[in-house]
This record gives sequence, C-alpha cells and structure tokens, in this order.
Amino acid sequence: MKYFRRLLVALAVAAPLFAHAQAWPTKTVKLVIPYPPGGLADSFARALADGLSDRLKQTVIVDNKPGGSLIIGTDLVAKSPPDGYTILLGSVSSLGINASAFKKLPYDPLKDFAPVSLVFRTPLFLMVSPSVPANNVKELTAYAKANPGQLSYASLGHGSSLHLSGELFKTLGGIDLVHVPYKGTTTAFPDLLTGRVSMMFDGGALLPQAKEGKLKMMAVTSTKRLASMPDIPTMAESGLPGYEMDFWFGIVAPAGTPGAITDRLAHEIAEVEKTPAFRTRLTSFAQVQYETGTPAAMAVVMKKDLEFWAKLLRDYKVEPQ
Repeated sequence: MKYFRRLLVALAVAAPLFAHAQAWPTKTVKLVIPYPPGGLADSFARALADGLSDRLKQTVIVDNKPGGSLIIGTDLVAKSPPDGYTILLGSVSSLGINASAFKKLPYDPLKDFAPVSLVFRTPLFLMVSPSVPANNVKELTAYAKANPGQLSYASLGHGSSLHLSGELFKTLGGIDLVHVPYKGTTTAFPDLLTGRVSMMFDGGALLPQAKEGKLKMMAVTSTKRLASMPDIPTMAESGLPGYEMDFWFGIVAPAGTPGAITDRLAHEIAEVEKTPAFRTRLTSFAQVQYETGTPAAMAVVMKKDLEFWAKLLRDYKVEPQ
C-alpha cells in the first residue's frame, strides 16, 4: 500500500510535466549566449535560432548576456525554470573549464543543466596585431623571448578557452606574455588592430579582417591543417610540438527540463544543421565542424571534459580564482 501511494504521487507530479512537454513550445523560446553580439558564437546562435523558429513554429530569440568569464549568462540559465523556454549555448569553457578555473562557481555544470546536444567544434587561430614585428610563430616566439613581458594577449576572461590557449603558448614557448581579459572578441578587436594588445586566439570571428590583411593570422590550434585553409600551419608545425586545442559548443537547458523537450530540441537542432540555408549563413567561419547528437551523448562529453580540463589546469599550474 505504501509503495502504491508513492507511485500515485509520482504519477501526479509527472503527469503535468508530460502534458507540458507534449504541448511545447506554445510561446517564445529564449536562447541565451554568454557572449556579446558579433563573433562566432553569436552568429551561430542567430542562424540556429532562425532555423529552430521555422521548425518549432514558435519564435526563438537570442539573448546576449556577456561578461564574467561566461558566468553571468550561464548562471542565468541554470536558475531559470526547467520548462524549455530558456536554453543556453554553452561551451567547453562555460561547462568544462570554468569548474576548475574558479574556486567557486554559482552553478554546477553537471547538476544544474540538462544536456541537449553538441552543435559544433572549432579550433582557434592565432591572430597578431600588425604592429608586432613578427610574421610567423617562430619569429613571434623569438621576439617575445627578447622582450619578456612586453607582448600581451586578449581573452574572454580567466579560464576561457582563449585564456588557456595563451597560457599553453607561454608554457610551450617559454615566453612571458601579459593576459588582458575582455568581454568578447568584438570588444578586443579595436585594441588588437591598434596594437594596444598584441595577439589573441580567435574562434574565427576575425577571419575576414585577417584575409583583408588587417591582422596577421599565424597558425591554427588543430592537430592538422584545415582542408578549407591549407596554407595556415598548425601551432605544432610552427615550432610548438604538443600544442593542440579543439573546442566544442552545445545546447543545454536547466536541470529538470522534461526529457521529451530535450529530445525534441536535439532532433530539431540536427535537422536545422543539415539545411543549406543554415550553413550558407556561416560560410565565413570555414573552420566550423558541425556535430550534433543526443542528450546522453552530450552528457558524456561534458563529464569527460570536466575531468580533462581539471587535469590540464593542474598540469599547467593555472590557479583557480
């Protein structure tokens, strides 16, 4: 009898959630991105939001919440109602690296989010100000060694993928660089252009400027050269063996979001990414490697990378703040 009563209670709680999931969505869905407008993440999110709007028959809007090393926007979603109407474009930085880069986060990457799907992976590019007297990574390393503490690199804040890419360059190159955090790639660009900051590892937002000759694109952080840009050497080829950085982005929802909703979202995201219209909007980001999957597969990636980055930060002695 006691078991039967518990079963009735569980069914009473689950029934409204199931009914809600079946009807979802009946209003606007908000896709939060912890980045400012412009750049790879923002461009991707807007293309995805438009595609989802068509498939879900409801408006999906992008809500930029930058700052705080991606913590502000990420925490907002963690504390949102688990009803499928607020979702996050998370990344290896916000859902993996930050857990080890900070002594205390206001959210738990595993406990406070329901995984939905990976959406893409990307390497980074080493972009250097035209004012720096170097034309390749070897020359840049030599100049940095001859002028310790005189060169700087921009990032999205402590513990971000851009920050760790710079730290890895410092370690493997044996050089002294000054870290300068910004809210986003687009806010760092003017300083990079004028030489107020010397370099930055960029996810592709600055490829047009590099192609126009406004910045020096010296290397890519992937294991191999990109088929779309075969003339750009890898960091390892450029005199830094062992240098490899690959970063993922994915969609998550607040913990407790019904599985019917996360499964539906994962399916629709995969369908959107197959469309030529979606990919056409992102042709300038030639390094994007599209990758979707199930909520369960996303959960595996998140857990694995939490452990991987915890070890990497310890190995490179990046102290949590």
